Amino acid sequence: MTVKQYFPFAAIVGQEEMKRALLLNLVDPGIGGVLIKGEKGTAKSTAVRSLSQIMSEKTVVEGCPFECGYDGDRGYCPYCEERLSDGEVLNPVSVKTRVVELPLNATEDRVAGTLDVEHILKIGEKKFEPGILADANGNVLYVDEANLLDDHIVDMLLDSAAMGVNYIEREGVSFTHPARFVLIGTMNPEEGDIRPQLMDRFGLSVDVRGEKDTESRKEVIRRGIMFHENPEKYIELFAEDTTELKNKISDARKLRTSVTYNDDVLDAIVSVTTHFGVDGHRADITLLKAAIANAALEGRNKITKEDISVTAPLVISHRMRRRPFEETSFDKEELEECLKAF
Repeated sequence: MTVKQYFPFAAIVGQEEMKRALLLNLVDPGIGGVLIKGEKGTAKSTAVRSLSQIMSEKTVVEGCPFECGYDGDRGYCPYCEERLSDGEVLNPVSVKTRVVELPLNATEDRVAGTLDVEHILKIGEKKFEPGILADANGNVLYVDEANLLDDHIVDMLLDSAAMGVNYIEREGVSFTHPARFVLIGTMNPEEGDIRPQLMDRFGLSVDVRGEKDTESRKEVIRRGIMFHENPEKYIELFAEDTTELKNKISDARKLRTSVTYNDDVLDAIVSVTTHFGVDGHRADITLLKAAIANAALEGRNKITKEDISVTAPLVISHRMRRRPFEETSFDKEELEECLKAF
């Protein structure tokens, strides 16, 4: 079986905000995912699919269809709980963290999974056929053309991502299993937008555009041609950079819990969110999480002004109030003015 080769993440030219948004979610999946908006041909899908090269392995329960975390610190699925209650010893196994893709035409049953009600009535035991949410547990769930999905499917994905579980009920019978994943969506705004209520549920958002600098565009061409001519050889060229980035993310995940902040940081965050007229408190919490993850990614155990400055546009740009037919852009000069006192 031929393994599909993806363009190295470390070889992507430019698109620094997009790359940062993706890396922050790998450091802290609790940030809430990212929505990447941009015209076709701007490396959106390339960047997401290449994440599999820089994600670490995870230790899960051997034989579990949901790949429950072996440490059990966030609970087990019903099957693992039953095995434990029967006195069985759960064994650990190391598996690769993956990027799971959601087909555009996926039905609700394909996403959530199905309960065999007839089997339950005949045999008296639950029979659950796992769906995409089960496959996504502990991984990255990638939704291309997110704006073309039915709203109820998007709602289902966002609810599961927020709660960390998938709950399914049929004919009065229910089943729950862990569904903790990083949700990443990409879309081309020319093909339609996502409702603001749904967009707000993504932790981060970034707008990407094609490179305007002549040298950068030329480099995009060179790297694209070299990769397509010999993917294996090109991936090997960036093997060292890929390993370095993978280790950087792994170290940041460990450091993240040690990052500290004080009231000055909270004052700065609140100052930014109120200045840009963001409703609710989701943005405040997400901005703090993103700043912590960025500090950890940079190898620091304390939040600085720079951490807020580089993550605020990712958190706030899609949450700013917009009037009908009005394009609202995030003003970075205003941001720096807000952070002057920090």
